[in-house]
Order: sequence, then C-alpha cells, then structure tokens
Amino acid sequence: MSRTKAGILGVVLLAALATLPGYGQKAAPAGSKEAMAVVDKLIEALGGRKLLESIKDTTKSGTAEIVQYGVTAPITLYQKEPGKLRQEVTIVEANMTVIQAFDGQKGWYTNLQTGTTEEMPDFMAKELARGATQTQALLNPRKTGVTYALKPKEAIEGRDYIVLEQTQADGHKTTLCLDPETYLPYKTVSQAVDQSGAEVDSEEYSTNYQKVGGVMIPYSIRQVQNGSDAIRITVTAVIFNTNLDDAFFTLK
Repeated sequence: MSRTKAGILGVVLLAALATLPGYGQKAAPAGSKEAMAVVDKLIEALGGRKLLESIKDTTKSGTAEIVQYGVTAPITLYQKEPGKLRQEVTIVEANMTVIQAFDGQKGWYTNLQTGTTEEMPDFMAKELARGATQTQALLNPRKTGVTYALKPKEAIEGRDYIVLEQTQADGHKTTLCLDPETYLPYKTVSQAVDQSGAEVDSEEYSTNYQKVGGVMIPYSIRQVQNGSDAIRITVTAVIFNTNLDDAFFTLK
C-alpha cells in the first residue's frame, strides 16, 4: 500500500472518533445546575438514562467517504461498555481490513507499512479512549472526571443552538451545539490529532437522526478539519447487545 493511501486511512480512523467525548479518570464536580439540566435533556433526547444504561455493546456499520481523495471504504465500529472500542476499515484496492482498537487500557492498530498489528502511539490511544468512553462521560461525568459548562448560544444557519462545553480530566475540551428543539447534538467542535500527532481543528455535523431500539442515532456525519471537508460517514446499520467478547478488543 502506498504512503498516500496509508495517510488517507490514518485520517479516516482518527477523525471518525476525534470529536467523540469521554476520556478521563479523576472524580470531579459535574458542572453547574444549569449545565447539568441541559445534560439531562440531552440524555433524554438520545433515549433516556435507563435505556442508554441497558446498552452493553453497540455495532455500527456503514461507509466513510474521504472527500479530498474521492475514496469510499466500508467501516464498522464496535463499542463495549464501559470503555472498549474497535474500528475496522476495509480497503478494497489493497484487499485488506485495517483495525484500530482500545481494550480499556491500551490501544493497538494495523501498521499500514508492515501489515502487522501492534500497540499504537499514546496520542492515538487517547483519541480512541475518548471515543470508547463517550457514553460514560455523559451518564456518569463525576466518575469519569468530566465537567460541563453552559455557554452562550451560537447562531448556526439562522438558528440559536444551545452550547455545552465539556472538559475532560486531562483538560481536553469539546463543544457540543444542541438543536434547541430536539436537544440532539448537531455540531461538535474540538481539537483532534492527525496521523503524525499534530493538532487540527475538528468540527463534526450530525444529521439524519433515526430511532434504533429507542435510541436516536445520527446516520449522516460530516467531519471538517481545519476548515475543509474531510470525511462523510453514512451509517447503514446499528445493532445493540450482541454480547461482544472482551477478547475481540484485545491485541493478539
């Protein structure tokens, strides 16, 4: 596989998770009364605390279009609570499936230069950890060391969106812009990293929400990096509680 294709895939795998909230360990106050009231409405909009807590694992499949290169690849994301994640992207041209995973403690991936699986650099593992613990960051912010602050509303396309700023225990901040009518996330803003570890400004736009088993899932996700369209993800299927094995997330 060429270095160019390797670079494309690295962007796909990291960007797909970069803006997802949730990495942290220390206990901390969750936020002001006003901020937590909005968090509660967000939880209710997504399906409700009881339902979200009943989901032990999730499998999402779809396609990822890398806009700059005009490449579209099948993508599958597996997540198991409270903090395991595995993502697979199939590169048809190379006849291979590339994996990135986080087992709750360590991250590992398919090295695109050698084709072997190995532990990943720390900056990549942190990105995956944020994605792996996103649900816990929302449902149990004190336990995960996540805090929320309510910020001034932001005008987007002629509408005033509710703005929550999430700060994780390691100081990483994510801004969530919630639809004022549905309380579902529309725009998410954070600092992400590219394959070299350099920071990039990342925005994610979530649309086409559909209810799956009572949970609202965005089926269309557009990701922008440093002001340019980077990736468009189209979800085609979502399945909950398939009893994913812990070993599935562990480096062999």
